[in-house]
Amino acid sequence: MAVICLIIAGISGGLIGGMGMGGGTLLIPLLTLFCNFSQHAAQGTNLISFIPMAAISLALHAKNGLLRMKYLPSIALPAAAASIAASFAAMKFDGELLGKVFGCFLIVVGTLSFVEAVFVKKETEALPLLLGESKKPFEKNK
Repeated sequence: MAVICLIIAGISGGLIGGMGMGGGTLLIPLLTLFCNFSQHAAQGTNLISFIPMAAISLALHAKNGLLRMKYLPSIALPAAAASIAASFAAMKFDGELLGKVFGCFLIVVGTLSFVEAVFVKKETEALPLLLGESKKPFEKNK
């Protein structure tokens, strides 16, 4: 039964992660709630499962021209630095507290996503528009 639970969690996380929406937001709760993982173990397992998911998704997004490589240094370098700091901090937190913080994060992100989807009319991507680029939301990079 445990293997089936892990397979279902992996498929669910892969579906969401493959769409670029953060598979860990689903995978971590599935691992802690249904597969009996500690919060720390779920987060670590999510990180290692993220590598193949990200590689495949990245290749497909690149093939479809959906990458904005010129923004990579501005996003990836601060993200890498923050992830180092957050990894050290997470190891200092008790698993129960870490789970509560993660749960609050999911509530906030879920609420914001819901409000945006229901109440905000979004016809363009904000950053490219501010930078004078394409006004079409899904236009491929050139």
